[in-house]
Amino acid sequence: MSLLSRALRSTVALPTRSSPTLVAALLKTIAPSSSIVSAASFHTASAQLSKASSKEKASRTTKPHNEETASATAAADGGSNARTDNSITVEYPSDDKLPSSQPIIGAGRAGVHVFPTLATFSLQGKVGVVTGGARGLGLVMGQGMVISGADLAIVDLNKEEAAKQAKSIINQFKKDHPEAKRSVLPKVTAHYADVSDPASVETCIAEIVAEHGKIDNLVTSAGFTENFEAIAYPIDRMRKLWGVNVDGTYMFATAVARHLMERKSKGSMVFIGSMSGSIVNVPQPQAPYNAAKAAVRHLAASLSVEWAKAGIRVNCISPGYMLTALTQKILDDNPDLKKQWTSLIPQGHMGSPEDLMGPVTFLLSDASTYVTGADLRVDGGYTVT
Repeated sequence: MSLLSRALRSTVALPTRSSPTLVAALLKTIAPSSSIVSAASFHTASAQLSKASSKEKASRTTKPHNEETASATAAADGGSNARTDNSITVEYPSDDKLPSSQPIIGAGRAGVHVFPTLATFSLQGKVGVVTGGARGLGLVMGQGMVISGADLAIVDLNKEEAAKQAKSIINQFKKDHPEAKRSVLPKVTAHYADVSDPASVETCIAEIVAEHGKIDNLVTSAGFTENFEAIAYPIDRMRKLWGVNVDGTYMFATAVARHLMERKSKGSMVFIGSMSGSIVNVPQPQAPYNAAKAAVRHLAASLSVEWAKAGIRVNCISPGYMLTALTQKILDDNPDLKKQWTSLIPQGHMGSPEDLMGPVTFLLSDASTYVTGADLRVDGGYTVT
């Protein structure tokens, strides 16, 4: 054992957690090149070590207090980004204030003008119905069905807007295919229905069958959301929200199912749910909507089992945040929302309505004949984090 080691062991009680800084200070005081330690130099080093040790003990004494303060601050802020904010209130606008949507430009109809793909993805010869099809997601999904070969019945509370969009889809097809003959033009029609009213639904279905001769596919896109704290949300608004989102989905699905069963024909339906049926959105409060979309998702699963023996497939698509004209208006009024929303999306951006064209075509087509009862989330990864 060296002289320095013996001297330290016999004379100085080292701190239980001697830091490299303290040891360095000691060795710096004692000449490193000398193997003999003088009493004066050793006592000087001991005094400095003792003083430094006292400072370190004082630091350790005050540290818990600082940690407690930081802990209290963290507790006060903890979870703040994972809570709803009751100050955010968004009421669904009246029909005359809803922004009009535009069909996707430059998308061709299935055939020689598209890139090669599996023939089973084609909807050629099928007749599809889209509720809430005059605007937003419904309009774009309907156009995707037409592009994939289907004829289309657009159902909406605003028949005038539906007729306008039906004409726009056909005109866009003519622009994409100027050589197309009249006999191969898609048939796109507009129909009125209040999806929450049983009589209106039955009348609409009969009208579509009379116009197109049959129905093969259904997409239930009629729905709306409102942002209110639950304790202040009027019960009549909640009943209307559920009437459109849940009752409307159920009544159109059962009406089309009866038609398919009477024809003894297979069919495919896609319910438009929402990622809100699986998670709780923040910061906007929307408990009734979230619960309604959870109902839609499980309704799809339940009916898929009940109707499997009839050859009717039922699936659900749950979109994440989609940048529709209406969503853009809401974000313009609440600019901080978009930043918070996108911060929670792994892909870092909101989706576009056309992101749903492929998923809905897949689920309606024969490319998914062994897929039923599924919930396909199109949300940029939001619900897996």
